Amino acid sequence: MSSRGGRASSWSRLKPVPLDPLETFGLPSKGDNRLLDHKTQERYYTKIVERYMEFCTDAGRGDELSRRLAHMDLSAKDKAKAARPQTAPGATPSLDINAISQNGFSSLMMAMRKLREGIVASNRVDDFSVQVYIFCIRLSILVKHMESYHPAILHLLRKMHTVYPLSSTELQEFVGYLVLDLACRQNDLTHAYLVRHTYRLHDPKVDAVLHALAHDNYYLFWRVKRSVDGHKAKLMEFAENGVKTQTLKCLGRSYLNIDLSALEKYTNSSWTALTKDHGVGWEIEGAKVIIRKPKGR
Repeated sequence: MSSRGGRASSWSRLKPVPLDPLETFGLPSKGDNRLLDHKTQERYYTKIVERYMEFCTDAGRGDELSRRLAHMDLSAKDKAKAARPQTAPGATPSLDINAISQNGFSSLMMAMRKLREGIVASNRVDDFSVQVYIFCIRLSILVKHMESYHPAILHLLRKMHTVYPLSSTELQEFVGYLVLDLACRQNDLTHAYLVRHTYRLHDPKVDAVLHALAHDNYYLFWRVKRSVDGHKAKLMEFAENGVKTQTLKCLGRSYLNIDLSALEKYTNSSWTALTKDHGVGWEIEGAKVIIRKPKGR
């Protein structure tokens, strides 16, 4: 008996494993109903905001925060790529600050999903729930996590706005995000124009993006991207590869040669990136790029 009691007391002295407060709750869709309680939702949201503020504080300056957010892409494909080992066999893994930040943001995205599910399951539509959705959408766009922002925008506009109307400024903002997502990520200009008409969106910059994509106007696309806020710019990034590819096709059909500086300006890419990422096989001679040589007579 004493030996059994001794073993029990030795086990009791072990330190408990610290639990992340964001991970103590499960998904309501998987049977955890604790987040259906309104007070619990509000406390959980406070923890989410605190975690985000810790990330901002750790980044320090605003430009460093923007840099870290710019290096994050939490889509399923990139998470799978990040999970593959990047070090050679036998090499010592290094501490990757970006990987740590990305893992932390993945937890933050999952926490916001749990909270959104709790809000939907509890049929809550009020100032608090709208604020949660606004916070979630804005943050998810900055890290290009479409699995979070896209369904959240649809629920905000189709379900919440009809019961608890957004202000005119908020409505224009989130309709604009939906239109840009349709045009830039989903490549569905018809649906984008339909949503713009349905919600009577009046945003000259969103209109300019639609015009640029509809008419393959790469110059206008890059000019608008440099002038919009960070959220719209992030959504426009989904269309960048398509715009660059179309630009290269247009230049290839129209010119025999072009200044290197002009090519980099029109494609918003360096020569190295164009040859590496887009397979450009043109020759470069000094400051000129030779697209094709005239045929001899």
